Amino acid sequence: MHKDPLHGMKLQTILEEMVEFFGGFESLGKEIPINCFLKDPSVKSSLVFLRRTPWAREKVENLYIKIFPHLKKNKPNV
Repeated sequence: MHKDPLHGMKLQTILEEMVEFFGGFESLGKEIPINCFLKDPSVKSSLVFLRRTPWAREKVENLYIKIFPHLKKNKPNV
């Protein structure tokens, strides 16, 4: 079993989970102030930017690792 929460994860899944966690692109853009989250954001356009921009993708992945323990899918059903 891998301890890396990014193992086997698609960038699209990571992005969609983060948008849901932060309640939209506006809040995500406050955490990571990059134009793909601040100006007319969409999952599709953000994916294009992140795939072409290693430093931005690294910021997204690092934030995902930080919030990973708090994501709903990791919470036990109550």
